[in-house]
Amino acid sequence: MSNSKPRHFLAEDDLSQSEFLTLIKNAIELKASWKSGEIRESLRNRTLAMIFEKASTRTRSSFEAGMVQLGGHALNLSPADSQLGRGEPIEDTSRVLSEIVDCAMLRTHSHDTIEQFARVSSIPVINGLSDKLHPCQLLADMQTFFEVRGSIEGATVTWVGAGNTNMCNSFINTAKLLNFNLNVACPTELAPDAEFMNKCAGHTQLTTDARAACENVDLIVTDVWASMGQEDDTAQLTKLLSPYQVNDDLMALASKDAVFMHCLPAHRNEEVTASVIDGPQSVVWQEAGNRLHAQKALLEMLVSSRFG
Repeated sequence: MSNSKPRHFLAEDDLSQSEFLTLIKNAIELKASWKSGEIRESLRNRTLAMIFEKASTRTRSSFEAGMVQLGGHALNLSPADSQLGRGEPIEDTSRVLSEIVDCAMLRTHSHDTIEQFARVSSIPVINGLSDKLHPCQLLADMQTFFEVRGSIEGATVTWVGAGNTNMCNSFINTAKLLNFNLNVACPTELAPDAEFMNKCAGHTQLTTDARAACENVDLIVTDVWASMGQEDDTAQLTKLLSPYQVNDDLMALASKDAVFMHCLPAHRNEEVTASVIDGPQSVVWQEAGNRLHAQKALLEMLVSSRFG
């Protein structure tokens, strides 16, 4: 086993551009090999610990199934059934798990929690979602775009909806990393954090005009108006974001072969109409399924490198 400091994946730019592109290539190959019936045991006898502070469908099922498909095992740890729920410091949990498992994935309320965990960890740590970023989703989103449209370099993507969200932040990061153009169409009150806009200046444009932002673009992306934990703000967010619904009229402004993405879960006829998410330009189910294969490629990269 290597004694070197482990690689973590807490943000998209924890990978270099070449590493990100290689990971997408590997994810596409892993998907094809799985569908062909190939048995792959690259992570045989390896264990992933999954810590969930927030409920999950896609993150849990994709990581758990991914470890099984690679010959490994995944442990589900929630605060309710671990010592985290009884006040054990996150750093102590990290130190303990570093002695027992080969990798940890956290889906947490606060990005600080993941950073604290990773700071003392001697195993790779993956951000399965935080309030700040959702990098695993971007791996799947980029894999999907490469599958249906080819390279995203030089393409134009439009984010429609709240700009101050983890998903929008992740798209801003990735625009710089993979060299594509990103329009963020959102209300002024829900603009992205200046930290991200400044870091990725030159790749991201901010506007309140959703229609102008969608003209001739290659990809339109949105998310729910009220994320988990924002239920009390639903009425206010709905009022602000109603003009930013992705509907047929908005999609018609994009290039004729543009695609629509949504990280799910979706609220039909709120942030997106049923006609769009269930329509021919939507790739949301392929996108959701690619969480499995993109994360398998990520796990192989992070875990195998510890034992290389």
